[in-house]
Amino acid sequence: MVNVSINESVSFHVPQFKIGVIHYHNIVISDSPQMLKGRLQFFQETLKIELDTKPLAEFAGISEWRQTFKALNMDPGRYRPSHEALLRRVKKGDPLPLVHSAVDLNTFFSLQYSIPLGIYDLDKIKGDITLRLGRENESYEGVNGRVNDMSGKLVSTDTEGAFGSPIVDSLRTKVTTDTTSALHLFYLRSSMEAEEATKLVQAAGEMFTQIHGGSFLHNVVTP
Repeated sequence: MVNVSINESVSFHVPQFKIGVIHYHNIVISDSPQMLKGRLQFFQETLKIELDTKPLAEFAGISEWRQTFKALNMDPGRYRPSHEALLRRVKKGDPLPLVHSAVDLNTFFSLQYSIPLGIYDLDKIKGDITLRLGRENESYEGVNGRVNDMSGKLVSTDTEGAFGSPIVDSLRTKVTTDTTSALHLFYLRSSMEAEEATKLVQAAGEMFTQIHGGSFLHNVVTP
């Protein structure tokens, strides 16, 4: 397993910060099965009804991650956590993007648990992983098609630099249908108890391997 740690640049501001980690091996990624597409569609319709009467700020996962961003001196109005961006898309009635089974399930988990997630090709990650604040002039080409300035933002890094964040992930480590080993990072709510966090990550790993085969190892990392 790749070692994952939380740098003090994060834990100093958010002492209860925690990250869920799953390593997958021998998985097969393909077009999403109809079951997953159906669940995503149904969940989107259910959320749309709720969002018509409930402000975004009243969703626990939204309000808490906005607070986390503020604690890290990140402007949540300018830089939105990825799960909030998804919910805003649902609220507007825009269809969720379908990519392939791994990314689509990642989207489902993000909406279900109301947290940002990232899934990465394990073979493209170099060395151990550290969650920290981005350094001056640190950037990467993102899956959004833009070069993203990650200075001062919460990032997941390996020995080659930043590759992911709760905002947008990099092209360098994205999963494809050729990926056979993957790393799943769950940017958990700080208020979540360790036992609850562990159960959440385990349940997600079980569902992921039901669809993709293979095996998984999971843990929850704290400062």
